[in-house]
Amino acid sequence: MADSELDNTCGPAGDQLATVLATGPVLRRRPQAARTPPTGEVSSTVGSGRDSILSGWRGARARSAGRRPLLQTVRTASPFIGLHEQLFHRSEEMRAVERLVHKAADADATILIQGETGVGKELVAKALHDLSSRATKPWVKVNCATLSSELLESELFGHEKGAFTGAADRKPGRFELASGGTLFLDEIGDLALSLQPKLLHVLQDNEFFRLGGRELIKVDVRVVAATNKDVQTMLANGLFREDLYHRLNVINVRIPPLRKRKEEILSLVEFFYDTFAHQFYRQPAPLSRATLDLLLAYSWPGNVRELENLIKRYVVLEDEGMLREEIELRLQLEQPQAIVATVAGEAVDGAAGLREIGRKAAQEAERAAIKEILDRVHWNRAEAARQLRISYKALLYKIREMNLGGKAS
Repeated sequence: MADSELDNTCGPAGDQLATVLATGPVLRRRPQAARTPPTGEVSSTVGSGRDSILSGWRGARARSAGRRPLLQTVRTASPFIGLHEQLFHRSEEMRAVERLVHKAADADATILIQGETGVGKELVAKALHDLSSRATKPWVKVNCATLSSELLESELFGHEKGAFTGAADRKPGRFELASGGTLFLDEIGDLALSLQPKLLHVLQDNEFFRLGGRELIKVDVRVVAATNKDVQTMLANGLFREDLYHRLNVINVRIPPLRKRKEEILSLVEFFYDTFAHQFYRQPAPLSRATLDLLLAYSWPGNVRELENLIKRYVVLEDEGMLREEIELRLQLEQPQAIVATVAGEAVDGAAGLREIGRKAAQEAERAAIKEILDRVHWNRAEAARQLRISYKALLYKIREMNLGGKAS
């Protein structure tokens, strides 16, 4: 990919799509022919495929002012390298996150990362580790939502032999295993209240006892925590300790959802396409403009993870029709929610009766359906009328009546 193309991907989604389409179909590169790695060669998803995608980006960034690109400072090989680079350089919102990551990486302060499910919180945490002086030391992850409070306590702090039924041997906890490096506490909002005081003590004093132990264990660990929950609401409801929150929230990193950085979508599609094409030895056809339009129109409530899984499914099954049907269905499911929210907002003062609310909802639904079909066929009104099963004249009337972009003339 040329440097100029990569620069274009940082613009608004519409401009980006126009640029890509002007220079050829997106995802136009084909992966190398399937081969078996020679003896001794490591086969990895962080291989020639990702390097070829991002080589132009690395050069462009290296020639730009001042700072080295994010991953050129990484001290250890990481399976997240390719997506690290995709994560930070495709929108102004994520470039702001990158600047914060650069400043915070070597500060050795605790960090709380907040954002919706699937936005890339773990990738940001890994970038903080890789850019820090602890990069050559352990990176240890614990998901606080997957274990009961009793099991999580043993997992975090370890236990001595005989500490409880089934404890046949001494087991070091994750804090010990991460000593010298970084401990990533994912889904910290799900941490039981009973465990929060013990975690607070470790963060304050860097020491603890194993379950059933008498030896004081001292550790040197940098803690990065993440949550998709509204911590302020949890504080108000007494579900999270305020002192622990302030201890974790020395530096706060908020990651915006993908719907607020749609200029990244096509670059991420291309990245995931090439990644999975190499991983699964597939050569699916490039996605059509109509499908790309649908991807840009969708709000992605599951964020980057949802997009990743969708492109993986396309690469494996090589069925664009199935992908389009799935996105169209998701878009249709979104519309009633948006319409209800709009109409309910207008009627919140109680001035509108139920019949009026129903009439407005029907009008909004009809308008949304017509607009979607027109956009899908690129405002070919004859084709839109055929798909809507109404006359051409009726469609023109609807376009004027509903003030749909002023394109009815």
